[in-house]
Amino acid sequence: MAAGAAELFNGERAVVLLFVSRVLFSVPLSLFYEALALFLLVAGGLVVEISAEGSTVPHRFKTRPGASSGILLGTATLPAAMLSRLIQLSRVLLENDVNSQEVEGLSMQYWIASASCFGVLIFFCLALQYSPKNTGSFQLRSSEALKYGLLQTVLYVAVCSLSLATKSDNGSLLLIKLLWLICHALATVVLIQHILLTFPSCASLGEALLVSSGLVLYFSDMLAHTLTKTFMFVTSWTLNFVGYGTHSEIATVIQGVMLGLFLLPAFYKIVLRGWFCLKNLRKPEASIANGGSHSAVESSIIFYASLSVMLTILIPIWMCVVQDFDVHPIKWVLTFVFTDPLKRLALCLYWICVICASVLRFYNISKHSKIERILLRKYYHLVAVLMFLPALLFQPTFLDLAFGAAFAVFLVLEMIRVWKIWPLGNIVHQFMNAFTDHRDSEVLIVSHFSLLLGCALPKWMSSGLNDRPLAPFAGILSLGIGDTMASVVGHKYGVLRWSKTGKKTIEGTAAGITSVLAACSILLPLLASTGYVLSQHWLSLLMAVTVSGLLEAYTAQLDNAFIPLVFYSLLCL
Repeated sequence: MAAGAAELFNGERAVVLLFVSRVLFSVPLSLFYEALALFLLVAGGLVVEISAEGSTVPHRFKTRPGASSGILLGTATLPAAMLSRLIQLSRVLLENDVNSQEVEGLSMQYWIASASCFGVLIFFCLALQYSPKNTGSFQLRSSEALKYGLLQTVLYVAVCSLSLATKSDNGSLLLIKLLWLICHALATVVLIQHILLTFPSCASLGEALLVSSGLVLYFSDMLAHTLTKTFMFVTSWTLNFVGYGTHSEIATVIQGVMLGLFLLPAFYKIVLRGWFCLKNLRKPEASIANGGSHSAVESSIIFYASLSVMLTILIPIWMCVVQDFDVHPIKWVLTFVFTDPLKRLALCLYWICVICASVLRFYNISKHSKIERILLRKYYHLVAVLMFLPALLFQPTFLDLAFGAAFAVFLVLEMIRVWKIWPLGNIVHQFMNAFTDHRDSEVLIVSHFSLLLGCALPKWMSSGLNDRPLAPFAGILSLGIGDTMASVVGHKYGVLRWSKTGKKTIEGTAAGITSVLAACSILLPLLASTGYVLSQHWLSLLMAVTVSGLLEAYTAQLDNAFIPLVFYSLLCL
């Protein structure tokens, strides 16, 4: 019996349940429905993950080799992060008696994230029902699984409806919001299948769930604003049916660029096909697929032209019409940079010097040294600390924009690498391949994306009212310092392992936790000297650092993606 319980609640699941329990323990009465929904969501994720063990569902989608399904972690992370931010905002608004419009918008975003994850859980349940076999030690019979799934769905829908009813003026608005959430759940189900099938062996189920729900959430208000403007244009009525708040100008510019880059593959494909059709090629699709040398340069020119048209013409038009952003984004960025040219240009020069020095040094080491790749990759985590920490202290607003620009550059370079765009395709591939590990594949290299987003997301999510000054530093502290120290110390001096099959050591975890606490003890007085009001309790900080450190020790998922969000969530409490 004890062995069965130990098998069901392994280290990763125990840490996730501890993390969620800490969040739920901090929920005020005003967010009771949101907390109950998170409890139902996590309970469903736990059952689905356990049931998926030994089934053919992970193999059906060709998930990343060597990784567990990660369904529970992927289900809990984003909704728990949104709920933690809600708890923080509710506390700040209560203390300062400020308008609650921002809380209402964030509450809707929480329900979108929660409903998206719940929709994917229903999809996984249906996939398990049609799974040809299940060799796991824990199985639900088809009738039991169906009853449990129906009960979970009814309870979740009831809780969601009650929560939205308290914030809706009439029944028709409540119905519209429920349909809006259902559309997001369906979109997430479609997107996660597309990710897993288009990029085989690149992600676990939990990682794909985090990415798909995050993308749906991020572009949700973009779609809402577009539909609102379209409705106003057709009927001349004002409609704001989902209650989103306003964005800062930096967030609007970043969202526009991200939208353009995510639409670029489809736009490029259409333009490329049209070009070859105009040249009267008999089989344009085969020519594109084969990538013949006679069309490589033409295809590359068309790619760069499509990229330019998308970012300089189409996206600015969308931003002007939908977001009422009247200034061209390029002009706005230049104006923003030169409003404080001395500090911001000096920071850009500093970044360029750090990047050039580190890239040249580490690339030469990777080619001529026998140093293990895992340690080499951790050096880039330290580079992230050198780059982002000074900016976050002295130019936090400019860092928001810089994070978006860096992510856009990474996306463009990855497209160039994957599609072998002349003349940079092979050069980028050879360089990136020098730093890959078992979590990357030939199809998609994700490590640099996850490191950048791991540092950026806590900063972006902390925009606006924030009474926890360490929260924006969650990614830099957990990845740049904690994860790096845990890997280096564990690799060189680690003896006691957390599990018989894993590589993580107790010494490494202790070093990671201690280093983050030491960094916080230095950072807090520095923040106080710059004007921040410190309200972070050391017991709460110790809990946050310990839980995130244990997650790094136990998880088989992409830690760069999950640990910063978990650490951020706990710092907000």
